Amino acid sequence: MNNDNVLFENCNISSLSIIGVGLIGSSFALALKKAGYNGRIIGVDNNHKSLMRAKELNIIDEYGSVEFAISKSNFIILATPVGHVRDLLLKIKPYLLPDAIIIDVGSTKTDVISAAYDVLDTCVGQFIPCHPIAGMEKTGPDAAIAELFKQQNIIITPLLENKKRDLDTVNNFWLCCGANVIYMNPEEHDSIFASVSHLPHFLSYMYMSQVASSENCDRRLLLAGSGFRDFSRISGSSPDMWCDIFFSNKKFIEIELEKVLSLISTARKALDTEDRKLLYSILEKASVVRRNWFKE
Repeated sequence: MNNDNVLFENCNISSLSIIGVGLIGSSFALALKKAGYNGRIIGVDNNHKSLMRAKELNIIDEYGSVEFAISKSNFIILATPVGHVRDLLLKIKPYLLPDAIIIDVGSTKTDVISAAYDVLDTCVGQFIPCHPIAGMEKTGPDAAIAELFKQQNIIITPLLENKKRDLDTVNNFWLCCGANVIYMNPEEHDSIFASVSHLPHFLSYMYMSQVASSENCDRRLLLAGSGFRDFSRISGSSPDMWCDIFFSNKKFIEIELEKVLSLISTARKALDTEDRKLLYSILEKASVVRRNWFKE
């Protein structure tokens, strides 16, 4: 028996619910199965076709309503856009087993935690906020892969009310998925990801929208090269998900956006005044940091 099987036996998670059988939720299920999890996995999703497909692919063992799944599960993963978490928690609370653990996978944490405190009240200790730094532009159960989280960072922003036993279970589940687990407070998390994730998506969407609105859009796209492809790639992500994220982390996104707009204003002034030295210094700093961060 391997170590993962021992972990799954000792943690007493006999039934697990995936609410949202998209890329993240389905990949989580596949990763756990590959690691040796033998408990029942129940799928919940508004898209019945996705549920049937997840069942066909053996990602989930069965599917049903939120009420059915929660009443049967002692581990629940909310793999939905962050804007849906509050309503889901309201549906979940009446059926929540006293020993059940709830995790989410949203890329914002302060708003999700606030919703958990408001809705779950004395049960809030059962909720452990998570954020896997993994994904692709593809969606749905067909896109799911067991290796999605391998060597990827998973952020956990624990609550004071969380039990150590439950935190250990969540930590070990992510480790079984092949992930690296990092702990931080929710404000630091949201500030950092506003800078390195949310704002890049926001800018990519805005730029792509500007190109799409141009009179000669088709001609621009016909002539666009790899630079355009790389910069615009993330604007092909789910608008539903990212609209939720932008509003959920508005405070920190606006702080970072002001900094970028200020730098753009400085660079534009350098162009207007033909200040080559100033513009070069901005470009050089960006180039050096980017090359040092990622070396192919």
